[in-house]
Amino acid sequence: MIDVVKADLNNPRHGVAILEMLDAYASDLMGGGEGISDFVRTHLIDELRKRPAVHVFLAFDGEHAAGFANCIEGFSSFACKPLLNIHDFAVAPAYRGRGIAKLLMQAVEACARELGCCKITLEVLEGNTVARSLYVSSGFVGYELNPTTGKAVFMHRLL
Repeated sequence: MIDVVKADLNNPRHGVAILEMLDAYASDLMGGGEGISDFVRTHLIDELRKRPAVHVFLAFDGEHAAGFANCIEGFSSFACKPLLNIHDFAVAPAYRGRGIAKLLMQAVEACARELGCCKITLEVLEGNTVARSLYVSSGFVGYELNPTTGKAVFMHRLL
């Protein structure tokens, strides 16, 4: 049986599960194909603890981490309400195809509703057809203000 819980960042078991899941996700082609660094492994949980706007959900199969969603609150100035961004979302390879992603998405949505969020946001690689299918089936659509100006494009600048 799969249990989805909101992570307690003071619970060592949850910290280990977050690091395991993030490493598995980062090691996957869709996560960049390279595991997390020793720096991230050493400091991530402490840094997440400092940020009350972070909400992490873990899916467990007994004692084994099966999936996770790492979410960060933002704010929509147009709606004047909070939003919840899914920053990392993954299911361990051995657990894929068992509905765990849908359970995690339900937990994220419940949290967003509790927080009074106007929307949930995320970014996904064009080639990640499995994830895109999940997101579309969960009600996500490409973001645009007006069809004449086109869809939003995700960009970044490394510092």
